[in-house]
Amino acid sequence: MEEKARAPVLLSVGEVARRAGVAVSALHYYEREGLIHSIRSSGNQRRFPRGVLRRVAVIKVAQSLGLSLAEISAAFATLPDDRPPSVRDWRRLSEAWRADLDRRITQLLGLRDRLDGCIGCGCLSMEDCPLRNGGDQLGKSGSGARLLT
Repeated sequence: MEEKARAPVLLSVGEVARRAGVAVSALHYYEREGLIHSIRSSGNQRRFPRGVLRRVAVIKVAQSLGLSLAEISAAFATLPDDRPPSVRDWRRLSEAWRADLDRRITQLLGLRDRLDGCIGCGCLSMEDCPLRNGGDQLGKSGSGARLLT
């Protein structure tokens, strides 16, 4: 018995929004930004392959990690467009994002620890406060413009 090739399952923008838990406007925005792609029906309506649900899930997780859409777009540029991200793809993306997340956690912990030492002083001095003006190398060479060419 000959097996027929099944047509791909296509979802309307409303179905994707409902199933992914995002607003329709977010899907339109993601599409404008090139993060997801739709196909136009004969009535010029957006239709998405089911795999877009996984891409939207990855976008939402990445955003919850604090990644910008530009960073997500750069990561998506390494993925094939003809299929949803696989477990292997996710592992590769998440490993790269893990390093950035660890760096930001370290930075935030350091900030928190310096903040505790600053509570009560109220200085927020432009010259002395490591929170307000930490690592000010140009300020050490005096006042005035330094970077004009």
